Amino acid sequence: MFGFDDKLKILADAAKYDVSCSSSGGKRKNTNGIGDSSASGICHTYTEDGRCVSLLKILMTNYCIYDCSFCVSRRSNDVQRAAFSVKEVVDLTMNFYRRNYIEGLFLSSGIFKSADYTMERLMQVVKKLRMEERFNGYIHLKAIPGASEGLLKEAGLYVDRMSVNLEIPTEEGLKLVAPEKDHQSVREPLAIVKNEIKAVQRDKKLFKKVPLFVPAGQSTQMVIGATPENDLQIMETANDYYKNFNLKRVYYSGYIPINAQDSTLPQVGTAPPLVRENRLYQTDWLLRFYGFSLHEILNTNHQHLELEIDPKLSWALRNPQYFPIDINTADYQWIIRIPGVGRQSARKIIAARKYGRLKEFQLRKLGIAFNRAKYFMICQDSLVNPGFMYPENIRKALVDPNPKPQLVASVSQLTLF
Repeated sequence: MFGFDDKLKILADAAKYDVSCSSSGGKRKNTNGIGDSSASGICHTYTEDGRCVSLLKILMTNYCIYDCSFCVSRRSNDVQRAAFSVKEVVDLTMNFYRRNYIEGLFLSSGIFKSADYTMERLMQVVKKLRMEERFNGYIHLKAIPGASEGLLKEAGLYVDRMSVNLEIPTEEGLKLVAPEKDHQSVREPLAIVKNEIKAVQRDKKLFKKVPLFVPAGQSTQMVIGATPENDLQIMETANDYYKNFNLKRVYYSGYIPINAQDSTLPQVGTAPPLVRENRLYQTDWLLRFYGFSLHEILNTNHQHLELEIDPKLSWALRNPQYFPIDINTADYQWIIRIPGVGRQSARKIIAARKYGRLKEFQLRKLGIAFNRAKYFMICQDSLVNPGFMYPENIRKALVDPNPKPQLVASVSQLTLF
């Protein structure tokens, strides 16, 4: 029989494999209670205003009826098992908050007995926190696939964000490592939450006061590298779920080798390469905020992201016909496509050029990655360097930290042509 401290250690450690951590986007106000979720975040992350905040991140239990080969909590795994009671999670959250350790709760669980049994216990936790403890801090709840619609809707009244893990990007890959699961059981709760959010938004136009329902939206997570999907398949799935379920985020979790006995899983060393995970996040960002379409970055002729360079630079090198871009005349939508120029820097460029044509020294002060961007743009004092006419030369110069002498220019500005 484990003591409380032992259970906390076991269930907090088991929760670390869930990477769904970001700034919340929650706007729940403190109404004569405790805590405030406004712009809170998850597990030592940074909010839009620059604050570093954290949540208590635990599992309700690591008992599970499923035997997913990539999961540390699978029923066949010989690990210590523990479970919190509803009261223990509520008391733990409130005690940690009063000691200023956390700003909210990230609660997930293995599936114990049945989906409805587990979801009901999770719902009781968040309901008690809101209704009895008057807790107004941020709560992110992992919904249980297969749980009834009534439980999902009730839980949604008390949480800021809800998510359901997709696990593996494709149905075929999921059957390889988790034959007891399917994607339909994930799509159903996502659809329920999406429809309920829309219903609440419609009611706001008709009624003065409407109960909050998952105000920070919903998200999902995929394990990357446990099955043989290519990057195109992964991003096609993410793109589909963004469009069909209005997700706030899709998280990409690099496969961690925790089951060396299963021959269906890849046997990587002690730690997985995280570069691929990072490239997927960069691609996700380009699709959501930079106006790129999926087929521009990944397509049948280019199914894998390059690990040496980021996806925006990769796209630029494969499409030299669009460059160089004149920084003094181009629209915002084209300026943000220049490698090394972000959205904030692009807005600064648009604002600054109202007062005159921009030169190199001015661009350097606007916060762009000039040593990368200079090959893809021209400004008032740009000069053409024939040594960089070809994309392969630019690739060598950017990837190689010590470029060859003939690739080093004596002019202030370098362009593709």
